[in-house]
Amino acid sequence: DALIALASSGPHSNGFSLIRKILEVSKADLQQTVGDKSLADALLEPTRIYTKDCLALVRDSTTDVKAFSHITGGGLAANIARVLPEGLHLDISRGSWTPLPVFSLIGQVGSVETAELERTFNMGIGMLAIVDGNSVATTTALLADRGVDSWVCGRVRAATDADESDSPAKGG
Repeated sequence: DALIALASSGPHSNGFSLIRKILEVSKADLQQTVGDKSLADALLEPTRIYTKDCLALVRDSTTDVKAFSHITGGGLAANIARVLPEGLHLDISRGSWTPLPVFSLIGQVGSVETAELERTFNMGIGMLAIVDGNSVATTTALLADRGVDSWVCGRVRAATDADESDSPAKGG
């Protein structure tokens, strides 16, 4: 099975207590450019809602969705672990995407380590879908038709003894 990432529109509502504290302490300029917009606009970008997109995937006969995981506070590992059955393990390819510029700025301005950023924020992935490996192309095509950026960001496999001491979502 494959792990399909659906792009987030920004921080959504994740970690705003941390963001507020960083901005207060650093006195960051909200008008500074982050990617192609101001920091204020990047932080206030409306949260993408995935309901209709997920329902379209489930209803489409060419996709075979096994599970969804909404990436909220707790980041990738904690959220995907909630839907991953015992005996399975995820290999997440963190190199398959570049986190949104706002997350890099938060990390730099607040001296927040990458591991903490990943625990607190969605890092550019708002929803994950676990799909049968044979329906990856149709899943990503359907999402593209709906205007949702998506990509394969990992795979599901049987867990091994070595994985038992690891988290359910292992990065690579």
